[in-house]
Amino acid sequence: MRIRGLDLGDDALAAAVHRIGRAAYAVEAELIGFDGIPALGESLAEMRARDLDWCGAFSVEGSLDGFLAWEEEASGAIGIDRLCVDPGRFRRGVASLLLRHVLTELFPDRPVSVTTGAANAPAVTLYERLGFTRGPDFSPVPGLTMASFGRAAEGTPCEGGRGSSDLA
Repeated sequence: MRIRGLDLGDDALAAAVHRIGRAAYAVEAELIGFDGIPALGESLAEMRARDLDWCGAFSVEGSLDGFLAWEEEASGAIGIDRLCVDPGRFRRGVASLLLRHVLTELFPDRPVSVTTGAANAPAVTLYERLGFTRGPDFSPVPGLTMASFGRAAEGTPCEGGRGSSDLA
């Protein structure tokens, strides 16, 4: 598997990202018991219009197996907006590979934050396993509890984060 940056100006690639994201968020919605995840209703045009940077994990055959999108905050910290894996590729290390790439290759010296549904056990486990510290839980809407996570740059304190993710 290899990781490379994604250009959502490529129609076929953008469609694959959109399809994988919707499928992954449908699984997360089931896990957390909440089907109002914003990305589930996001159109392809809306997704492409987001001011995010993207990288994807590609199989040896060249298919997109998952992706991670982030934004740089004014402080220089990195906020992971989404981490999605094609449900047909769950439990194959795709999310771990993407997250490790971002943490070690792209932003080793910057704080990184992310949120996920508190009941999304696979995501919670992944973030904790990769050294994120769980911050406070919060409820953006009634019936939904989100967990925040942060991973500090070396030598700085860690705080929980923002963004949303889905993975397994």
